[in-house]
Amino acid sequence: MKRRHFIQNISLAVFLANGKTLLASDLSEFGKKKLALRFVVASDGHYGQPKTTYRDFFSTAVSHINDVHEQKKFDFGVINGDIIHDDVTFLDDAKRALDKLNFQYYVTKGNHDIASPELWEYTWKMPLNFDVVVKKNVLLFGNTSNEKGEYLPPDMPWLTAKLKEHKNAENIFLFLHIPPIKWTANAINSTAFQELVKQHKNIKAVFHGHEHDQDSVKWQDGIPYLFDSHFGGNWGTNYKGYRIVELCKDGSMLTYIMNPTEKMNELEIAQKSK
Repeated sequence: MKRRHFIQNISLAVFLANGKTLLASDLSEFGKKKLALRFVVASDGHYGQPKTTYRDFFSTAVSHINDVHEQKKFDFGVINGDIIHDDVTFLDDAKRALDKLNFQYYVTKGNHDIASPELWEYTWKMPLNFDVVVKKNVLLFGNTSNEKGEYLPPDMPWLTAKLKEHKNAENIFLFLHIPPIKWTANAINSTAFQELVKQHKNIKAVFHGHEHDQDSVKWQDGIPYLFDSHFGGNWGTNYKGYRIVELCKDGSMLTYIMNPTEKMNELEIAQKSK
């Protein structure tokens, strides 16, 4: 079957700078900038959820993401939690489906990924909390649940230590499945997290899954918190998609949702003052 082509144009863009949202009619200047980093974030595939076509959800997402990668390369990808749905027997099948991505990807554990820490690390060859440096940018991947599926804040001693370790990094990107700010119905409220991150001006953005009906950006203390809808499951936005992020060498950042065949909610986030 012939794959559909991706739509390259949008009718509306949104420019974000230091927590302010401004309408913009043309982002053509952004295309002239030199890229420093490009990546994709998807979450909430829910492989194995009853009464859903979860195999199709995964194959569709992987196929479309690979198409985009073929047109313009990603440096990495992130599957930000709820990869499976409450049954660890699906873990290997879900991994095999994601391993068809044609580039390096990382995972975080969500509340429906009810595997033990040992099984999780054995399957993905990644611990629950870890950091990676890509082109001098620091990626922090934090766990926000346990084997019971409880909603938890990130491991604060680990996060505190890593933010201190990388205090001189130009940019830090933080990936957490469950939002630790009570913006949404299924989020939690961790004041310890909020107090910690606002002390670190090099946090470029925080990415969340979990809330299938959220695909926008929220701001706190000058930090954008970005949601990416869902690529599986039985509730949420009326499309299944993922987020693309493009960081430019001047510090500005363009991000948008693919639904997955067209761009949506395109945002430019300007370099904030330090």
